[in-house]
Amino acid sequence: MIGVLYALSPIILIFGLVMLVPLGVSWRYQDAALNAYDEAVVITIGVGALLWLFTRAGRRDLKTHDGFLIVVLTWTLLPAFATLPLMFHLDTSFTDAYFETVSGMTTTGASVYSGLDLLPPSINLWRHLLNWIGGMGIIVLAVAILPLLGVGGRSMFKAETPGPMKDSKLTPRIAQTAKALWLVYAGITLACAVALHLAGMSWFDAVCHAFSALSLGGFSTHDASIGFFNSVPIEVVLTVFQVIAAGNFTTYFLMVRGVSLRTWLADVEMMHMLTLLALSVLGVTAFLWYQGVYPDALTTLRHVSFNLITIATDCGYASTDFGQWPIFAPMWMLFLSSILACSGSTGGGVKMIRTLILAKQASRELSRLLHPNALMPVKLGGQVIENKVVFSVLAFIFLYFMTVVTLTFALLASGLDFISAFSAIIACINNAGPGLGVVGPANNYGALTDFQTWVCTVAMLAGRLEVFTLLVVLTPAFWRR
Repeated sequence: MIGVLYALSPIILIFGLVMLVPLGVSWRYQDAALNAYDEAVVITIGVGALLWLFTRAGRRDLKTHDGFLIVVLTWTLLPAFATLPLMFHLDTSFTDAYFETVSGMTTTGASVYSGLDLLPPSINLWRHLLNWIGGMGIIVLAVAILPLLGVGGRSMFKAETPGPMKDSKLTPRIAQTAKALWLVYAGITLACAVALHLAGMSWFDAVCHAFSALSLGGFSTHDASIGFFNSVPIEVVLTVFQVIAAGNFTTYFLMVRGVSLRTWLADVEMMHMLTLLALSVLGVTAFLWYQGVYPDALTTLRHVSFNLITIATDCGYASTDFGQWPIFAPMWMLFLSSILACSGSTGGGVKMIRTLILAKQASRELSRLLHPNALMPVKLGGQVIENKVVFSVLAFIFLYFMTVVTLTFALLASGLDFISAFSAIIACINNAGPGLGVVGPANNYGALTDFQTWVCTVAMLAGRLEVFTLLVVLTPAFWRR
């Protein structure tokens, strides 16, 4: 345990240094949150320094067992430190502040706060910076760490994974992979910010929304989200970058290194994601136009394109109250949020690669009914998927849906209506943000009780940590080792 705490100490220290960014913004704008950041920085850096001082004698090489604990503690402790500026300045409860920061770092984008337009610039920047930091942490987690623990989606498709994922223990090569991914992530974020500014946003709004778009976090500086701008160019820019963020960042790195589109075109997940997105946009547009929700086809296409893609990719913006659409449309959007995002992306949910493997396995079982003795391996992108990987996918899907069912019943038992309860859990476990009913795009999660808020917080963490990672730490066998 000492070794785990020692490994956490530099993470907490660095997180404290990151708080200097909103502190600088607070000083620049002379907003009212400056003292809150002063105190938060001192506390966070102080805890990190003391932890390092008292545990450095126990440092040692980390094993897989330690990796699970470090990942879980990182994603639960950092949001606790992130609450400090919110609690000191907004005088909010720890429950609400922790929900907000967990939502930020898991890139869920669900919020309990209203009056976002009136928040100090530094507080708004901090919320979006949490999105951005969480997004990159998710990519490194999915591409370089979870596969080593036997959990990540890309570990199921090792023929396409970079070298560090094939290592048997945590090595310095993870740092090399993380650095390369950071450069790609930061470069695309910069491009997004510039494009948003050219489309009509102020530099502050452009930077904040670039942070939340590339992380698929979905936070906005305005209560009306993207509907505040009422701008087609802004919606187009955000749509493009949300689709990019839902793709595999390893593929983008390989594209940059090889300067070739062939890598992108060969990405099975990405091609299926784009196909499903296109068909869904066309289908829902036709449905809403037929229902007469909007006066013409172009207006319908505009609202469907943006809102369907933002929910399906697990970002969670809104340009209109899609909760008022016929129930088929928003429910289909929430379903897409469960399966659409690629592994190695900032998106949540089951991931497209697991969906494809599950579909291939279902097809194999149907074929076996007709040809019981035939050898029919599961193949994806020309690669044979081992049976143990297929079984792992089946186990994940089971745990995912059992988690959804359990947490939904917890909300129902607390008095929440079914649509609100079910959509809240789906939106939170998929890290998608807005649900339906009282947590719909025209509202937020501020109407929930403390108990309901904590249930949704657990859902966000379970979804971001791929369910397995969180559950394994909760098993008695883990602590007996």
